[in-house]
Amino acid sequence: MSQTELQDLRARIDPIAERLREIVANVAPYVESAKNLLEQLGPKPKDGGTEGPEVTRERAEREAALSRTDEIQRVARSLLGQADQLATSISDRRKTAFTNALFERSYSLFSPELWVSATTSFPRDLKALQIVVQDAASRFEGRSSPATLTLLGLAIGAAVALHVARRHLAPRLIRRSEAATEVGRRRKVRSAFGVLLLEAVPAAAGSFIVYQLLVTADLFPYRLYPVLAALLAGLAFVAFVRAAADAILAPDRPAWRVAPMNDGPANWTATFAVAFATTVVTGKVLDALNKAIAAGLPLTIATRAVVVLVAAGIVAELLRRFAVRTETDESCLGPYVPTEPALAGPARLLGWAVIGAVAIALLGGYVALASFLIDQIAWIGSLAVLLYLGVALTDEFLGETLRSQSRVSTTLQANLGLRRKALEQLGTLAAGLARLVLFLVVALLALAPWGVESGDFTSNLRAAFFGFQVGDVTISLSTLFGALLLFVGVIGASRIIQRWLANTFLPTTELDAGLRNSIQTATGYIGFFGAAALALSYLGLGLDKIAIVAGALSVGIGFGLQSIVNNFVSGLILLWERPIRVGDLVVVGDGEGYVRRISVRATEIETYDRSSVIIPNSNLISGIVKNRVRGDRTGRIIISIGIGREKDPTRTAELLIEQASRHGDVLHEPPPRVLFKAIGGSSLDLDLVCFVDDVTKQGRVQSDLNFAVFKALVAEGIIPMPGPAITNIAGLEQVQAALQHIADAIAAEQRKSGPPPREGGDKGSPRKDRREDRSGAEPARGPAPA
Repeated sequence: MSQTELQDLRARIDPIAERLREIVANVAPYVESAKNLLEQLGPKPKDGGTEGPEVTRERAEREAALSRTDEIQRVARSLLGQADQLATSISDRRKTAFTNALFERSYSLFSPELWVSATTSFPRDLKALQIVVQDAASRFEGRSSPATLTLLGLAIGAAVALHVARRHLAPRLIRRSEAATEVGRRRKVRSAFGVLLLEAVPAAAGSFIVYQLLVTADLFPYRLYPVLAALLAGLAFVAFVRAAADAILAPDRPAWRVAPMNDGPANWTATFAVAFATTVVTGKVLDALNKAIAAGLPLTIATRAVVVLVAAGIVAELLRRFAVRTETDESCLGPYVPTEPALAGPARLLGWAVIGAVAIALLGGYVALASFLIDQIAWIGSLAVLLYLGVALTDEFLGETLRSQSRVSTTLQANLGLRRKALEQLGTLAAGLARLVLFLVVALLALAPWGVESGDFTSNLRAAFFGFQVGDVTISLSTLFGALLLFVGVIGASRIIQRWLANTFLPTTELDAGLRNSIQTATGYIGFFGAAALALSYLGLGLDKIAIVAGALSVGIGFGLQSIVNNFVSGLILLWERPIRVGDLVVVGDGEGYVRRISVRATEIETYDRSSVIIPNSNLISGIVKNRVRGDRTGRIIISIGIGREKDPTRTAELLIEQASRHGDVLHEPPPRVLFKAIGGSSLDLDLVCFVDDVTKQGRVQSDLNFAVFKALVAEGIIPMPGPAITNIAGLEQVQAALQHIADAIAAEQRKSGPPPREGGDKGSPRKDRREDRSGAEPARGPAPA
């Protein structure tokens, strides 16, 4: 079977499969109801037992009803399975046929045999063309009438008018002044969308009108209609490419250009895009014509290869010009400022890769693969243009409308009571969802020529969303999403009850604060476990299944997973109760730093020296953690001052408070204050206490206050300026008096012995020498002999 026949068969199977799914879904409640009615009668009596005739008759009727509904469901499921298998088989056959046709090897472009065979068969193909033209002329002459010719003339005239008028209609309706220098993003996108519609839609409409009239009038042979369709569709495609170039690139109006490109690249891209589209359309028309005249295979391959080569050369030349322009810009003086989109570099790399693959395919004889790659450049390029414009439209007219102070956002804010921040988040979310839808649609369209059908995608998506059965449990995204919504709803209700208890009910009771906090916390835990139980029951997991799983897990936990489970549960507690949060300044043991990440196993803390400390969650739950910003981020600063006993502490306190009040980061509420701590033996001790709004400012503000307080106290004379170090040793008065007494005795002895001898005196007098000896430095040994 051909690709078209397989596609038609798949199109007929999909509605049948969808109907069977509806039957299975509709019959399922009736089956459950019949089972419940039968279970209400209880089990059948055992051997020898009897039951009343009414019960017997009722049981038979209910069993028959259950049998009928169950049979319908089983047959529908069986047929649905067969339909799915048949659809899968068709898809596999289409993919296999596509792959075989794509990689079928024929003549190489530079094979002499190709051109010899094409030249040999050309006279026969030319004669076949003449026969087709004669048949077309005779059929046209035989079937044409004045009315038909009039309608055909009007249709062709309308098509030509639309093709010609589109170039003049857009500038009149969408005014883009050439003198404009600054144009807003919204106006650019709006004008680009208008130009694309006004230039592309009339051309497509004109081609469609002419083709429909030709088909209705049946003026030509059947085998020529593919040629006419390729020609008319090609004209519309070239018009679309030209319109897209005018809309997004605006070659002659730089201020209105949506894409961030300079004038030169914009002009090149527009010209080469139109040339590439014309080449591709020419190839399609020639292929259709070759099929119409049943041309020989060599001529078909030769014409297709030449068209592919010309199209690849156009793309290669465009890529080369971009590369040369980029190198020139980077070599200029001054900083290089890129003016191309962020994906321009990867797009050029991908383009060169495709051109290389095309060249290799042409040399290797895979002309069908090379032609397919060229077609994909045209197809994916067109989709990329539409995606770019669609994303710009959604960002500007959906997201930006809600994010800015527009009339729509103001109306929504006034009527719905939404805050400005919530409306901005809604706009960002709406733009993101619109982008996701656009990307999915473009991805499906881009993969369609590769044999990936939307039916395959939707069937896989349906299987993932609506799930599949594992025993009596349905695993699907829809049930998971429903369970998540149920869990969040119950948790939200429990939080509302907690808030009502904490703010309304419990303050009216005579319970102490600790008991009220315990009641509030217990309510939160009850809500959590209730939400978990409801969500699990919605998923089809009863308490018995959970008990089995917990029993199996307990075996593993008992064999060495205690620490892992401990950290996991501690992480859940941290994420749930949030005693510490990301960004908090905490002190754990000897380390202090900011919490950067909390996972279910460990918590990452960044210290002041930029080191990352990984702490198991169990340490944070069972240990002592100081959170310096848990209640608020206010920090306290204490500066201790010691002054002399003779100084005035009141004046000192005034100076301290004055310096603290002058600092811009010190809070005025609570105000700075001075505490008189102690009256020491030699000093008076005071503490300056003040607060800052952020604990991260504590070190800097304390340093500033130390400088300011020191300068003020020195200027006031309360503390002296630092001088040379002087050491005073107490208790040395007696030693000093004894030393003074010894010095006085030595001086008295020297006065009694007379003045010392002069230098150069009589050295021969022994008496004198002995007197000198007695009065010299040697100590006296006793009285001298008479």
